[in-house]
Amino acid sequence: MKKILDENYYDLIVENTMSPMNNEDVTPLNETHHILHVSTSKINICGQNQIPYYYLPDLYTPISIIDRNKVNKESFRFSSEPALHGKDIIIGVIGTGIDYQHPAFLNNKKKTRIISIWDQSEQSGTIPAGFTFGSEYTGETINQALTLNDPLSIVPSTDTNGHGTAIASIIAGSPDSNQSFSGIVPESEFLIVKLKEAKENLKQLFLVPDDSLCFQETDLILGIRYLITVSQNLNRPLVICIALGSNQGGHDGISPISTFLNGIAKLPNIGVAIATGDEANKERHYFGYAFSEPYYHDIQLNVGSSDKLFSMEIWPYAPSSLSIEIISPLGESTSTIYPSFACNEFAFEQSRSILFVNNFVFQSGRRNPLILIRFKNPYPGTWYLRILGVETTPFSFHAWLPSGTLISDGTYFMNADPDTTITAPGNTTDPLTVAAYNQINNSILTDSGRGYTRLRVIKPDIAAPGYQIPCAVPENQYGMISGTGAAVGYAAGAIAVALEWASIEINYINLNGNQIRGLLTFNALRDPGVTYPNNIWGYGRLDIQNLLNMLLST
Repeated sequence: MKKILDENYYDLIVENTMSPMNNEDVTPLNETHHILHVSTSKINICGQNQIPYYYLPDLYTPISIIDRNKVNKESFRFSSEPALHGKDIIIGVIGTGIDYQHPAFLNNKKKTRIISIWDQSEQSGTIPAGFTFGSEYTGETINQALTLNDPLSIVPSTDTNGHGTAIASIIAGSPDSNQSFSGIVPESEFLIVKLKEAKENLKQLFLVPDDSLCFQETDLILGIRYLITVSQNLNRPLVICIALGSNQGGHDGISPISTFLNGIAKLPNIGVAIATGDEANKERHYFGYAFSEPYYHDIQLNVGSSDKLFSMEIWPYAPSSLSIEIISPLGESTSTIYPSFACNEFAFEQSRSILFVNNFVFQSGRRNPLILIRFKNPYPGTWYLRILGVETTPFSFHAWLPSGTLISDGTYFMNADPDTTITAPGNTTDPLTVAAYNQINNSILTDSGRGYTRLRVIKPDIAAPGYQIPCAVPENQYGMISGTGAAVGYAAGAIAVALEWASIEINYINLNGNQIRGLLTFNALRDPGVTYPNNIWGYGRLDIQNLLNMLLST
């Protein structure tokens, strides 16, 4: 079995200068990083003192939940008037896959509009060139499958979750007059990456429940590379839509995937749209500080009865050096845990709770310290975490709980902070980061992730319609989706419009993602009396008709 699929090996993200690239334990990622496969026998659950935290891939979950039982045709209709429909533009969607049999992805001759699917989870087909696992299904093969009574017999790629199908349809779904439905750019074609689920060994390391749907950063990076490779081989413009998010990491836009995406945003004829995530109102972010003596700060964390496995991260601002003491709802306490390279395990007898605590000295090229706390069978109720300055100086920090469905709403911070809640990779500087608003009353959605980044970079860039957006769902049905997952689909459609105007209509040669971000933010709608940019709306509201009016008038 290939090590990238083998549960006996961890997948670590390592810079290309750190190990030989012709090693059988190495899988190339991109120009700057590769995957180093390390035997799980060498590392136990408290062995993160053996692995730098930033070597571990972050875990990503789908953003926004589909309502399969309701279609509100009047809630929002995409305009049928624009002169730009995405002709010759490729839409790249990475996530849970696609229901390729759905009419939203067929043309008027009942042929597929999908150029190819790379299904990382399916190992029975042809591996795409330049990669080492998964199965690639071309448009030709998909069309052959569509003629059969059992299409899955030759293209066994499905989307059981429905998230990828929904996002792709919002961007470029074919019109369906019976459902009053159309994507933004229905003349575009698709490249689809279905991510394999994260390795169980990584989920176990971060104490993520076995049944939680999540993906690992390495596979997402490989999926992005696939989209770029195919689109460049075809010499066609590409829009990459990322409706996945993670609360892991420093929320600072300097992770391996952020570095990769920043480079991509500078390439000609490629646009990138990333959702902010739906975490602002989930009470999963906390900001704390101690600016006067005595230098300590107490966090109250409510743990729900259904959450038996989860982790949280505390990111102080360098050069602060902090210690931590944790007290269970029954009054059991850890010792004071100081910065070190050790992993500390605590087993509370009365509550039968187990904690693994790493107080890392530093965790990135910027020497950021990090406190990682992993809870196993935590006793329900209020936990107290006392953060103390090792030195008698002021300090401040951020703390995050897992995003998406990795924990229930029963686990949350008391006195949580809705700001700095953009999930990775939405904190990346150069791609377009998209918040969501209710297009009926022009109010921001309460869950829409808020900036700025932890390093105070302006994000989000723009807010797009995201309330009850009609979408395709598997089995030839239609539904609705609300949130930034829907909004980023709308924004990806706007990027496709800009690329068609620039590259296909030859109005602006070699338009890149960073320039597209500037084009969309410059033409955003802004309300009088509101200061822009801000951490909720970015530079304003995205409106495709307003964008078209500007483009077609030049």
